[in-house]
Amino acid sequence: MSSKEISPNQKLLIVFGVFLAAYFIPWGAARVLGATNEAFMMLGEYARQHVLLCLVPAMFIAGAITVFLNQQAVMRYLGPDANRFTAYGVASVSGAILAVCSCTVLPIFKGIYKKGAGLGPAVAFLYSGPAINILAIVLSARVFGWKLGVARAVGAVAFSIILGLVMALIFRKDDEKRAADARLFTVPDEKPARSLAQMIVYMASMIGILVFVNWANSKGGSAAWDAIYGAKYWITGAFGVVLAYTVMRWFNKEERVEWVVATRDFSLQILPLLFGGVLVAGFLLGRPGHDALIPSAWIAGLLGGNSLFANFVAALSGALMYFATLTEIPIIQGLLGAGMGQGPALALLLAGPSLSLPSILVIGGELGWKKTLTYVTLVVILSTVAGMAFGAWA
Repeated sequence: MSSKEISPNQKLLIVFGVFLAAYFIPWGAARVLGATNEAFMMLGEYARQHVLLCLVPAMFIAGAITVFLNQQAVMRYLGPDANRFTAYGVASVSGAILAVCSCTVLPIFKGIYKKGAGLGPAVAFLYSGPAINILAIVLSARVFGWKLGVARAVGAVAFSIILGLVMALIFRKDDEKRAADARLFTVPDEKPARSLAQMIVYMASMIGILVFVNWANSKGGSAAWDAIYGAKYWITGAFGVVLAYTVMRWFNKEERVEWVVATRDFSLQILPLLFGGVLVAGFLLGRPGHDALIPSAWIAGLLGGNSLFANFVAALSGALMYFATLTEIPIIQGLLGAGMGQGPALALLLAGPSLSLPSILVIGGELGWKKTLTYVTLVVILSTVAGMAFGAWA
C-alpha cells in the first residue's frame, strides 16, 4: 500500500491488534511498567529534541518540493530513465549534505518520490541522508580508530548506491509503470513563475535552516566545526531572513497557502506513524542507557565475537532502534566496552542511523510493505556481510 488511505479491513486489524495487546500484556508487572514509562519518556525526548528543529523544517521542504518543484526536472535528473551516474550521484550527495537522522529525512524522501523520482535514486537518498554524516564519520574514526571510521565511510557511500540499484532492479516493472503514469499527468513545460536562481535561493534557505539549526558539537573534534556550532543560531537566523524575503517577494498569497497546506498534509501522514513507532521502540528497547522490555544486557551478550549470528543481531537491532544524530557513537562505545566485537560494531553503525522502527512504519506507508521489507532486508544483509568482512580483517 502506498500513501493511500487505510482500508476498513486494515483499520479493523489494527484495532484487533490493540485489543490483543491490551488484553494479554501484564501491565501491572514491574518490567512492563518500566517499559511503558520508557516508551513515554522516549516520546517526550523525541518531541523536545527532534520535532520542532528537525521535522518541522523538513516538512516545509517536502511541501515546497511537492508544490513548486518542476516535475519534469525531477524526472529528468532522478527519474527511472535518468542517467544513472547523474541520478545516483545527485541522490547520494544530496543526502550527505543534509546529514539528518532516519526520521527527519522521511518527509523530503516522500516529497521527491511523489514528484517523480525513481525508486532507486529515492532509496539512495533515503539511506544516504542519515548514514553519510560527515561529523559522525569523523568522530567514529576519532573514537573507535581509523579502521572503523574508514570502513563506516566506505560502507555508507557504497550502500546508498548498491541499495538504490538493487531496489530499482527488483521493482523495475513497478517503477516503469509509475513513470509512465506520471508522464500522462505531467503538465508540459510552461514559463516558470520564478527563475531557477530564485528557486535555488528559496530551497537553499530552507535547507540551510535545517542543517545549521541542528549543527552538532564535535566536543573538541574539530575547531572549525565547533566555531560554526557556536554561531549556528546566527547562521540559522540569516537563512531565516532570506527565506522570509523570498516567500514574501516571490510568491503570491495563493501559493503560500498551497505550500502550507501541502506541509500540513505531510505532517498528518507522517507524524502519527512516527510517534507510534517511537512509543513501540521505547517500550521494547528503551532510551540509551535505560532498560525497557528487552534488557540491554541481552543484546550486549549476543554481540561478542565476529560470528554470523552476532553480526546479524547487531544489524537487525540497529534497524529497529532509533538513533538520534551522533547518539550511535556513545552507545556503541559502551557496547564495545561490554565486549562487542569490531564486526558487529560496524554492522550496527551501517544499519542503525539509516533505519529505525518509526522510519520503517513511514516508509511502509509510502512504498508499500513489499518494497519496504525488501529495503530493510537488504540493509540488514549488507550490514551483516560488511560486519563479518571487517571483523575478519580487523
